[in-house]
Amino acid sequence: MMGCWSPPQNWHRPGWMIVLLLMTTSCLLFPVFKSILCHIHAAVTGGYISGSHSLAFINCPNDQVAKDIARGILEKKLAASVNIMPKSSSLYIWKGEIEESTEVLLIMKTRTAKINELSGYIRYVHPFETPDILTVPIGDGNPDYFRWIEDVMSEK
Repeated sequence: MMGCWSPPQNWHRPGWMIVLLLMTTSCLLFPVFKSILCHIHAAVTGGYISGSHSLAFINCPNDQVAKDIARGILEKKLAASVNIMPKSSSLYIWKGEIEESTEVLLIMKTRTAKINELSGYIRYVHPFETPDILTVPIGDGNPDYFRWIEDVMSEK
């Protein structure tokens, strides 16, 4: 019949399926391959991989709780450094009411890969029913400082 479309005779060949499978797999694994190549590039050039390290912020009710939590975090190698910021006023809504309190802020420098373990530890030891645990990935900074974080957190 003139003008009717018909599939190519070799459409059902296994070669097409292999090509289609390879293309699909490549697309799905692209983020993994990109990550591996970035790590290799960083290892060879000494560059920093954006987001490999994070800052974590946690409020505590007082200095003693802040120091106890900070020491536990450092002992467990969940962060390389913890800054304890002085008391600040905090206003927030809790159970439908506006509350006001004085809190102490912890700022931790850690590896992004440790965030889940760090969050779990804080939820376990923190006296607040719902501790605020906020993290921000670090885009860039001093490569020597990042190496120090790695060294400190990998020491046994």
